[in-house]
Amino acid sequence: MATTAEEVHPVDEIPPPRQLAAFGLQHVLAMYAGAVAVPLIVGGALRLSAADLAYLITADLLVCGVATLIQCVGFWRFGVRLPIMQGCTFAAVSPMVLIGTTGGGLPAIYGSVIVAGLAIVLLAPVFGRLLRFFPPLVTGTVILIIGVSLLPVAGNWAAGGVGSKDFGAPRNLALAAFVLAVVLGVQRFAPAFLARVAVLTGIVAGLVVAVPFGFTDFGGVADADWVGISTPFHFGAPEFRVSTIVSMLVVALVTMTETTGDLIAVGEMTGRRVESRSLADGLRADGLSTVLGGVFNTFPYTAYAQNVGLVGMTRVRSRWVVAAAGGLLVLLGLLPKLGAVVAAVPAPVLGGAGLVMFGTVAASGLRTLAGVDFRGNHNLTVVAVSVAVGMLPVGVPTVYAKFPDWFQTVMNSGISAGCLTAIALNLLFNHLPRRASREAPVLAEGAQPASTPPTA
Repeated sequence: MATTAEEVHPVDEIPPPRQLAAFGLQHVLAMYAGAVAVPLIVGGALRLSAADLAYLITADLLVCGVATLIQCVGFWRFGVRLPIMQGCTFAAVSPMVLIGTTGGGLPAIYGSVIVAGLAIVLLAPVFGRLLRFFPPLVTGTVILIIGVSLLPVAGNWAAGGVGSKDFGAPRNLALAAFVLAVVLGVQRFAPAFLARVAVLTGIVAGLVVAVPFGFTDFGGVADADWVGISTPFHFGAPEFRVSTIVSMLVVALVTMTETTGDLIAVGEMTGRRVESRSLADGLRADGLSTVLGGVFNTFPYTAYAQNVGLVGMTRVRSRWVVAAAGGLLVLLGLLPKLGAVVAAVPAPVLGGAGLVMFGTVAASGLRTLAGVDFRGNHNLTVVAVSVAVGMLPVGVPTVYAKFPDWFQTVMNSGISAGCLTAIALNLLFNHLPRRASREAPVLAEGAQPASTPPTA
């Protein structure tokens, strides 16, 4: 019997081509600034030439697209087959800068990245078996931390972008507020289809306003090449050093933890819960993408939390929409001039859209936590302490500056710090056997103690 349209899960639905392109472009614009930030930071720290920096960005966009296609479409045991965008992880920035500036250069970075990717592929089944330690109490807390920890990113964009000369200027915040107002207005008053591309509509409207007021700089478009192809080991054969590999393996564990949270979050939003096997498949795709990154002159890859919020906000759950976004990224990687056009979108425009997207992720975490029982147990403590630990490096970025590098790699990521804390506290309060106690049991809210018969 043929499968009817009603039997197709929303994750597997293929929208019409026009919608597919619009939804896909929306995902690309949501993650573009973050995607190019990692090669810009690492390349800048290594004092690469403008041409080499452009090459790093082109290679990054190409592999971002391929990695996204692997994750969304999948093959064999690679890919979670959910609407997940892939991009370079920020957790690897500090270790890579350290490796590159202490004499190893890019070849040493790429050698450690390749080994880390292979390690992720091998460890994926182990992480898959840990899914039972992610009940709604933990997943809701992790999703909440992901959303809240991303809000400073949107705030920096809205203010003009970190390092900009006019950071915090009222006109930047006004432009971000205008974009936010357009996004909210489209969601509230526009027809259903237009409401689903509210972020894209807001970005386009913001760009239209930004051009006459001098927010945009299209100078890089003229300098960019029409066609660019990333070739393997462009910066030399990879070097494998024990010290650099160890530091990148720590990064691999952090990114696996973050990806696990992102995959579970998208599974909750789309109604297709992530199981042990699919989690392992998603992590295995991360590992393969990271190996490709080391070969094609870019960096470790992970699921992008920015786009998790977009899935929740637009309610467009099709993985083929994100696959289309992956195809656009491949195109941007092969056509640097087109990529330069997208890069000209000013940071305040992205900031206005980011505020509602990242807030949506946090709200999704609260929705998951709404189904958790907080009466007569320590679940509130688990959430409170986990969120506090997760927000500590976000609010005070230098809080762990005096600690060893490996500790900073793990704990400077609010997502990984909060996730590990939630898992540990859930085990402590809800899984370890409790001591027998003669004390009266804790009563549920509103419950009355049983009356005792009067003594004779």
